[in-house]
Amino acid sequence: MKKMVSLFLALIMVLSMMSFAVAEEPFVLTVMLPDFYSTEDFQTEGNPVLEAIEAATGVKLQINFVANSTYGDAINTTLADKNQPMVIALTDARGASIIDSARAGAFWDLTDYITDAENYPYLAAGSEGVYHNISVDGHVYGIYRSRAYPRAGIYYRSDIAKEMGIEKEPETIEELTALAEALASYSDDTYALNMCSYTDGTIYLITCAFGAPQNWGIDENGDIYPAHKSPAYLEGLNWLRHLYEIGGIDPNFATIDSTNWDNIERTGKAFMRFDCLDNAYRQQEWFETNEGVTDQIFEIIGGLKKEDGSITIWPQNPGFSGEIVVTKAVSEADLPKVLKFLDWCNGPEGQMLLNWGIEDVTYWLDAEGYRLAAPESGEDVTAQIHLIQHSLNQLGMNVPGDLCIPQKLTPLRDEYNKINEEYAQYAVTDPCYPLISETNVAFGTVLKQIISDAAVQYIAGLIDEDTLRAAWQQWEEEGGALMTEEYNAAYHASLN
Repeated sequence: MKKMVSLFLALIMVLSMMSFAVAEEPFVLTVMLPDFYSTEDFQTEGNPVLEAIEAATGVKLQINFVANSTYGDAINTTLADKNQPMVIALTDARGASIIDSARAGAFWDLTDYITDAENYPYLAAGSEGVYHNISVDGHVYGIYRSRAYPRAGIYYRSDIAKEMGIEKEPETIEELTALAEALASYSDDTYALNMCSYTDGTIYLITCAFGAPQNWGIDENGDIYPAHKSPAYLEGLNWLRHLYEIGGIDPNFATIDSTNWDNIERTGKAFMRFDCLDNAYRQQEWFETNEGVTDQIFEIIGGLKKEDGSITIWPQNPGFSGEIVVTKAVSEADLPKVLKFLDWCNGPEGQMLLNWGIEDVTYWLDAEGYRLAAPESGEDVTAQIHLIQHSLNQLGMNVPGDLCIPQKLTPLRDEYNKINEEYAQYAVTDPCYPLISETNVAFGTVLKQIISDAAVQYIAGLIDEDTLRAAWQQWEEEGGALMTEEYNAAYHASLN
């Protein structure tokens, strides 16, 4: 059966190549992408993936990879530069600088193109609702990078938990607390929770688990209010503060670069993480490949019951993670050519090359036609894959869904898929996501930083609750109150 699936996909790829008009001279497309492997050089000359993309499409990619840890700053600098890349991966589709740039005409308006199924069938196959979420003033300026929903959760080292006497997977917040405290006491030089400088995800996950909204909520009167005004938000911060106080979080967490996040677990320095649940099976597979682990040593948790039995989950994304925009560095005459390329990227051939690369070089097939991330010989090819593939998957959008050759599901991958399906109903949505607040456009990044910095300082015991609340008041006075008013006006108008 899987052989037939692979043959079918291969046929689609051949037809895709035949239907894509390839020019005699390659069309050079400059691209800016975030990089999660900044310690390794990207092999450009003779790169088999880039050569395959050029052969299939006639497009020669010139990629500027920027370290993910500084990508937000690089985006702001790039958007202010007259010499912009032709295509940019924007990791924050609702950032103030993004909305300003869209309104100023920095990006091409793609509203009419994404519904043109005749010329761009894969782009047109996207979700109308998700396109709506990334729109600005009713116009779509990018192709969203599709992500599993809700995707976020908790995973932990179940083998270490068993050593500490905890056999049962936590189902409640109280049981999670017991697990975290047990992991914190494992040794003096290890930590329960793996935290790094990217603190938002960890904070969002635990505060939503306690019942706080995601960014913005709707109160009993039907009005919009900020998440930090929910009592559950402070409960979540207190949970992290307690874990920090008992030595369950590295005291240097705020300065640990996100590029080292995986290595902390791989070196046995921390045993639990609040993040994308798909990282759990990736870590499991890394231990199997590199440490010879044969048992399942990671477990994942989709949601936790509160005292009243309810479950609320922070979705790591609203069905997408940023977007791919086409800047005005592309001429109007060349815009259809660029969009045709982006459409191809969303098809099976494009998805395979961007996400997995070249067969027998960066991915392999077993006898049944399933995709393998490493050769069956057991050879460690991680460095080889990173050198060739690097973070090229950040150009991937997967708008019509995953069209890649399937991978045989391990128990943990299967559990991950089931959790996404089962717990999507408990995801906490942000009612303001598609709405525009002018104050947020102008000052949203600064205002968000006030809340984020205060939360980090509170968790680390550097400030007390009074000082935390003073920061919330500062947020209110410096634009938060006005932003709340604007979101309320936009929200109530949308209801009518």
